[in-house]
Amino acid sequence: MKVAVMGAGAVGCYYGGMLARAGHEVVLVGRAQHVDAFNKAGLRLQAQGFDETISVKAGTDAAIAAGADLVLFCVKSTDTETAGAQLRQHLRPDTLVLTLQNGTDNADRLRGVIPQPVAAAVVYVATEMAGPGHVKHHGRGELVIEPSARSEDVAQALVAAGVPTEISDNVRGALWVKLILNCAYNALSAITQLPYGKIVQGQGVADVIRNLVTECRAVASAEGVTLPGDVDAAVRLIAETMPTQYSSTAQDLARGKASEIDHLNGFIVRRGQALGIATPVNLTMHTLVKLVEQKKEPSPN
Repeated sequence: MKVAVMGAGAVGCYYGGMLARAGHEVVLVGRAQHVDAFNKAGLRLQAQGFDETISVKAGTDAAIAAGADLVLFCVKSTDTETAGAQLRQHLRPDTLVLTLQNGTDNADRLRGVIPQPVAAAVVYVATEMAGPGHVKHHGRGELVIEPSARSEDVAQALVAAGVPTEISDNVRGALWVKLILNCAYNALSAITQLPYGKIVQGQGVADVIRNLVTECRAVASAEGVTLPGDVDAAVRLIAETMPTQYSSTAQDLARGKASEIDHLNGFIVRRGQALGIATPVNLTMHTLVKLVEQKKEPSPN
């Protein structure tokens, strides 16, 4: 396949890198500093079982995605519509656009912008951009994707590339479970600038996480969402399987970037308000992260 990664950050580079390593043609659309590094030296994929530099093409313009069979859509939730509009004119009518994003509504929002088929994916991977053109993989990597005309072929290609992938009829529920996990950990990691393994050792943290999850469950239930699996076990598993990982929100704040918190805890707060469900702990997490985002000067401490 020709695979285009729209939003070549840590997640997109990991999955794009795995597909390129398996022999697929991969092009990356990203920020200039990374694009320059990709084109000069390739993509360095430092995984748990290997450390390789992979040849890829990259650009800052979505035009490089022309002719793609598959697009891994990995931009921040705040950029979904803008990035979709940039892609639209360059894709074939049958190009599958797979959304590998946080939040529960990105696929629906993208369908309102582009005519190409869109399928949602739930991502469980711990990665970071360790430098220009360098993605570091800390753990996991499985995908759960929505059924579509092309999903079976894409899933087979991903599995062959070393990416555990399943197709689920309840991707909505799986996206909500991922949202709950993000609401449980992302803000805490961002505010403290600590990885998951250290967060859960903090005094009172277990109670805070339990309250965050309880509020999210209440909103999901009111939305009519069926949550698959054991949510409480999934919450515990995050810290156990990704103890050294910092949340994407923590990474954004550390770099002075706006985060996706409005689409995580902020989303729960908005839906709770609309449904008449109190979400005070999620509101607190959302408020604190927004305050950190607004800081102009570093703390004297």
